[in-house]
Amino acid sequence: MHELGVTQNILDIAVEHAQKAGAKKIHRIHLVIGGLSGVVSESVQFYFDFVSKETLAEGAQLVFERVPARLRCRSCGEEFEFQGETWTCPSCRAAGPDIISGREFYMESIEVE
Repeated sequence: MHELGVTQNILDIAVEHAQKAGAKKIHRIHLVIGGLSGVVSESVQFYFDFVSKETLAEGAQLVFERVPARLRCRSCGEEFEFQGETWTCPSCRAAGPDIISGREFYMESIEVE
């Protein structure tokens, strides 16, 4: 259920910036979501349709850009994409890699009228 709070924050930020720009309507909101962020796009969309009613963003399209989780082995330096099964390096089998990407969650842009 944390997506409800996250979605409300997305809406609040988008509406605030649209109002500052003198916009009449928000058409599109571009979101970047990392694979390790724990944010479920479908849930955000579901809640957005509900919380955006009677706002500048009612009917706006949410565009989701998913960023895969990328890791770097601390032992050999190999970079690899996390497959959701193991945190070990595919090259040397060492555990405990550093996270390079995948925690992202931000609003990249909004398109307004």
